[in-house]
Amino acid sequence: MFVLHEKLAEDTLPLASSELSELRLMNDSHYPWLLLVPKRVGVREIYELAPPDQQRLLRESSAVGEALMTVFDGHKLNVAALGNMVPQLHLHHVVRFEGDPAWPGPIWGVVPPTPYSEAGLRDMQKKLVPVISAYRSVS
Repeated sequence: MFVLHEKLAEDTLPLASSELSELRLMNDSHYPWLLLVPKRVGVREIYELAPPDQQRLLRESSAVGEALMTVFDGHKLNVAALGNMVPQLHLHHVVRFEGDPAWPGPIWGVVPPTPYSEAGLRDMQKKLVPVISAYRSVS
């Protein structure tokens, strides 16, 4: 049975779910930052997914990434599956802007995360409606 890694549960907020994955918001208001977490037990790497799941993950990731860039008009979309701290497979989707706190380098460890305020979270959830719709539309 799938169980979300405790660190992902602690650091993210649920947005939506598909047959394959969970879409989650990183609770860091510095960046528009979503994660896709495949709901497959014991999977650490994309190549460990069955080929249909690999294809679906790519479609979900592409839909989420395109919608994020459309909504936030970012300079660059960073997509990464690092897993050094959390072994459970998860894909980060981070919209980057020239002048953001870590630009042009990687975001990890540059500034401490700033959790969303209640109002900030409500605003972000409204902005993410088209992203969630794009994610859900993947067949």
